[in-house]
Amino acid sequence: MAIEQQVKSKNAAEFYTQQDDVFGRIANRYDLLCDLFSFGIHRLWKRRVAAVIAKEQWSQLLDCATGTGDIIVRVINHKRLEGNQVIVASDISPQMLAIAQKRLVSAKEQIEFQILDAHSMSNIPSESMDLFSISLGLKICEREKVLQEAMRVLHPGGRLVVLEASNIPSNWLQNLYLQYMRLIMPIIGWIATSGDTSAYKYLLQGIEKFPTAEVLATEMTSIGFKEVSFERLSLGIVAIHVARKPSRV
Repeated sequence: MAIEQQVKSKNAAEFYTQQDDVFGRIANRYDLLCDLFSFGIHRLWKRRVAAVIAKEQWSQLLDCATGTGDIIVRVINHKRLEGNQVIVASDISPQMLAIAQKRLVSAKEQIEFQILDAHSMSNIPSESMDLFSISLGLKICEREKVLQEAMRVLHPGGRLVVLEASNIPSNWLQNLYLQYMRLIMPIIGWIATSGDTSAYKYLLQGIEKFPTAEVLATEMTSIGFKEVSFERLSLGIVAIHVARKPSRV
């Protein structure tokens, strides 16, 4: 797909929660689906992004699209939370967030769980967060709006960390990967969800139409983020982007 086409679509999966509560329906099977679709490799990606988050300096972390809490679990496993550190775990799905709450009960004093739409988080004051993270959720959002919200809630100088689908630089290998996903994802998704096609339709489309790592970096820069960099994982199947909100002059 041409870069120009990728830039035009800001919601790669064309997913809208108001029209399909698919993640509420599959909440109890979501982690299983992640394991099946990626053959468990997603665990390595999440471990890596958790390490990136843990090494940053922050007191207030907003983990957007928390899902079942995978990233926060790994952040805590990587480095015990300090007394002044608070994590806001947010997701639009109450069912997904309920699972996260059960998994993170041991650290509940330092975690606030909030049901929030990533596109408009009015409960989060402007310039109140040191770090904003979102992992494998941007593909099912209007990413420009989410990144603008990240810019709004971050302190000047605050950091943005994004783990998301990306592109293998080798075109033939990228095409081979997409062909594989088109073949295997419907089969696995159909079996694991008892025929709930939404569960894999959005994820597959999001992977296919999400922009390249370079294009996403350009989008972040156009919104106003500085020092945008990215690290490809698994040849480029996913990438971790890190950026900074400009400090006040």
